[in-house]
Amino acid sequence: MNRLNNQRVYLAGAMDRVPDGGKTWRENITPVLLKMGLTVFNPLIKPSEIGREDENTVMLKKRLKQEKRYDELSKVMKTIRNVDLRLVDISDFLIVNLDLDIHPCGTYEEIFLANREKKPILINVAQGKQNAPDWLFGTIPHQMIFDSWLDLQEYLMYIDGAEEIVTYNRWYFFKDV
Repeated sequence: MNRLNNQRVYLAGAMDRVPDGGKTWRENITPVLLKMGLTVFNPLIKPSEIGREDENTVMLKKRLKQEKRYDELSKVMKTIRNVDLRLVDISDFLIVNLDLDIHPCGTYEEIFLANREKKPILINVAQGKQNAPDWLFGTIPHQMIFDSWLDLQEYLMYIDGAEEIVTYNRWYFFKDV
C-alpha cells in the first residue's frame, strides 16, 4: 500500500526540561519514518532559519532567564512557538513523546492544535498508556496512545500497509490529483 509515502509528520515532545533536549527519541525514530517515505518535521532541525533551537538558542534562553530579560526571552520564544505551530499546521499527523515526569508545556499546545485540526496524533507514554492523563482519553482515540515505541511503530506499519484500516475519523488519504 505505502499509504504514508510523502506524508508529513511532526515530532512533538518536551525539549527545554529534558537532559538531552529531546534529541535521542527523535534520532531513534527518524530513520524508521524516512524508510516509510515520510517527511519528518523535527523541531530541533527546522526546515527554516527562523525559530531555530540549536545549542546557541538554548544558551541564549538560559542567559536571558538568569538575567531576567523576559521581554527578550518572550520575543525569542514567540518566534519559536510560531514556527513550531506552523509545522504542526502543515503536518499530516503527529508523533508525540510524552514522559509524565517532565513538564511538556508546548507539547500539549501542539497536541490540542492538531486535535482541533482532526489530525492523527500518536502518543508514546513513557509510563504506559494506563498512566496517560485522563484528558487525553477524551481528546484523541485511545487506540492512538501507546505503551511503547515498538507498539507505535507497529501501528504505523498497519496504517501504511494494511488493505483496509480503521481511520477513527482521523486518517484521510487523497489520491494524486
